[in-house]
Amino acid sequence: MAIYPIGSAIYIFLFYRKLEPKRFHSNLRLYDDALTEMIGLHIIQNSPTKLTLNSIFKASLRQAVTGGVVSRGTTRHPVAIDTLDGYALERWETILHYMVSSGQGQLPTKPSQGVLYLLQRSELMKSVHGSPLQITSSGFQFLLHSPHDQLWSLLLQYLHMAEERQMDLVEVLSFLFMLSTMELGREYSTDPLSETQKAMLEDLRDYGLVWQRKASSKRFSPTRLATTLTSLSPPLPTSRYMRTRVKLWSLPTPSTTLTCRLLDNPLEIAVLNLFITMKYRFPNLVVGMLTRESVRKALSNGISADQIISYLTTHAHPQMRKNNPLLPVTVQDQIRLWELERNRLKSAEGFLYKDFASQADYEYVLSYAKQLGVVLWENTVKRAFFGTLEGHANIRGFIERRTGGG
Repeated sequence: MAIYPIGSAIYIFLFYRKLEPKRFHSNLRLYDDALTEMIGLHIIQNSPTKLTLNSIFKASLRQAVTGGVVSRGTTRHPVAIDTLDGYALERWETILHYMVSSGQGQLPTKPSQGVLYLLQRSELMKSVHGSPLQITSSGFQFLLHSPHDQLWSLLLQYLHMAEERQMDLVEVLSFLFMLSTMELGREYSTDPLSETQKAMLEDLRDYGLVWQRKASSKRFSPTRLATTLTSLSPPLPTSRYMRTRVKLWSLPTPSTTLTCRLLDNPLEIAVLNLFITMKYRFPNLVVGMLTRESVRKALSNGISADQIISYLTTHAHPQMRKNNPLLPVTVQDQIRLWELERNRLKSAEGFLYKDFASQADYEYVLSYAKQLGVVLWENTVKRAFFGTLEGHANIRGFIERRTGGG
């Protein structure tokens, strides 16, 4: 709640200090209110002769803006921006490529354990009965977002993890915003960092936000992923990232042929491979079939029909954007029908209750199970019903108490 009045007071104060004298005096009351607000918050010192910033606030503001002490050793050369971009892109694409390839019969490069834990904690990937991690529906939706949104999604989850690890949340946030104010291509010393912030460096290296010559280095350089955290600038070089353009070639039944123009990026091909069957691959072009089997494979991994349609729409070829609707209705309907086809049957673990001594016993137990909301199926003629696994203990206890009482 204090962020808004502080920000508004500073803004009002600075704004009215720049006004012409006549206009300034006409708004003197607003100026005085802002001044009183900042004095009360100890941002400026109350002096009848001059206005000065509180020394502690001034030091903290300088620390936040400059991001610590710049390393100026003469034996070190400035870090090439191409090196930082390449490092950030390699780290980030390693994470995304693992998401789309793990559990698909491929052997992608495995990120660090910290990254894998973060992906599981974010519910972007999951393991079923000890199987390799696989992408979830949320994970595929994550791939549809821009790199900037993807990064902040992971960082927000990282903040939740930081609290569990008993890290100082203020210092974590301070360091993230500090990185966003640093200059790309410069090295910074780790000496001004707190122990919490030094511990963050290892995690941020794995995410591609910071670069160090070696793990024990006393210097670090923020990458473009870090310096664009609070800006609208692209966090990754746009020449290589997600340039897929999908074009529907023909619409036979029961499959649709797609031609996809790429820049030979394995990550983009891996994303497409989640829901299409690859037929041909050329240096900057792949051809695949959107079939019942390929869509069912995607559905079994938790990817929904709407997400497939959204991906095709988002990455449509410019020539397709002349169409209305952009994606033919027949294609959309077919993908949704394949999803409905798969969802006709649902499985659930539970217990079958039958062989009741009388109709009254059956109805009495059934009524109790319905009150618990655990009945999945019932057949009055056969005096049988099916209950969920979670409700079995309560139902069994109820039957035992009734039998014992009788």
